[in-house]
Amino acid sequence: MDSDNRQTGRAANLMDKLSALCKRRGFIFQSSEIYGGLNGFWDYGPAGAQLKQNIRNAWWREYVRNGHTGPENQKYDIVGLDAAIIMHPSIWKTSGHTESFSDPMVDCRKCKQRFRADQLPSAGCPVGGNHDFTEAREFNLMFRTSVGPVENDTSIAYLRPETAQAIFVQYQNVLTVSRTKIPFGIAQIGKAFRNEINPRNYTFRSREFEMMEIEFFIHPGTGEMWHKYWLDNRLKWYESIGLPREKLFIEWHASEDLAHYASACADVTFQFPFGVQELEGIANRGDFDLTQHARATGKIPPYFDPETKERFMPHVIEPSAGVDRIALALLTNAYHEETVSDGKGGEEIRYVMRFHPGIAPVTVAVFPLLRNRPELVARAEAIFEMLRSDYLVQWDDRGNIGKRYRYQDELGTPWCITVDFETLGQEDAKLKDTVTLRDRDTMIQERVRIEDLTAIIRDRLSAF
Repeated sequence: MDSDNRQTGRAANLMDKLSALCKRRGFIFQSSEIYGGLNGFWDYGPAGAQLKQNIRNAWWREYVRNGHTGPENQKYDIVGLDAAIIMHPSIWKTSGHTESFSDPMVDCRKCKQRFRADQLPSAGCPVGGNHDFTEAREFNLMFRTSVGPVENDTSIAYLRPETAQAIFVQYQNVLTVSRTKIPFGIAQIGKAFRNEINPRNYTFRSREFEMMEIEFFIHPGTGEMWHKYWLDNRLKWYESIGLPREKLFIEWHASEDLAHYASACADVTFQFPFGVQELEGIANRGDFDLTQHARATGKIPPYFDPETKERFMPHVIEPSAGVDRIALALLTNAYHEETVSDGKGGEEIRYVMRFHPGIAPVTVAVFPLLRNRPELVARAEAIFEMLRSDYLVQWDDRGNIGKRYRYQDELGTPWCITVDFETLGQEDAKLKDTVTLRDRDTMIQERVRIEDLTAIIRDRLSAF
């Protein structure tokens, strides 16, 4: 028990340090902070917004823009969708959400806190002694709202708790206009909302979150093959954005824990400081969703395969990932502390975010050595403009060079460029038109020619 408490304490300390860094460097802010905050909701600052955008771009580029070849050399396409957050309430009745999308909930009679019945706290009640829990009862996780000027039973609607159902109800339209054939996928990135009983672990479990989801439509009888393909594929993608394989795991759902319509489901999990937790679920959903909506509306006919002349309702493999959880995984994995020289004969702690360069919110920062020397500023501005069309570039002329390096280390900027008097040829004619290029991870500084900067950064990015 003491070992578990120490481990929990270390994880909490690390998350406290990370959340402090995220606030001071503009990754994540508490939503509505100046009004005391709102539990389960978070805002992303400039660095965090760009980090999330880089995650979205990497996913969209990989799955929607690029062509693919699956098992048995089958070529397939994935097309995009951006559906409404509020949809017809009958959709959620047909999918079963209005009846069964719930968690078991208990309340403590003493401290009045609310908990999921399957995730009770190990610590005692803050009022004193043990918690005094009520009997468990089901709590529907969907946020209700009202559409139109009058609030009554006919105006009830819901904020979507997932993005999948929008894909299913638009399947026939997308199939018609995209001129594709099975196997193919529909991809969507968007917000979803769940009225979580007990949001926790920083941004990991929130009430508003973003999902990247693919519904991949396949021939019946090929589900096991395609499910394995998507598990392997998604692991490779996580590695490509900088999450190490040794921190990634596959956890299979036991047969008794599967949704009634699923024949298999596995989670891609990650070793967070607070434990191994889910990043993404990959499910073999069969034909349940399309069949349910077809029965309810009569508007989703069986698919006709022009090659085999068969008619069937497609089955579905669903890779469903959380953007916010991926961002948190990248943040926790990137966070490092190390002892370095302070340049004055002593030592200091360097905080550095070791992001994969392709996912970092800033690729390169450009500094003039002194902000009050127009000739240095002009050359630095020219380099800034030269690079910004190809890379995420930040201008920084505040404080001394050492402080600027530390600031960029905490942003996770892979490279910093300094324009100094040697760039102008004032101290050594041989170094004219060169700059200092400093590496985030090694802190090594080298002189490189300005004309070579674009190629050097491109080559170093491709090496990762």
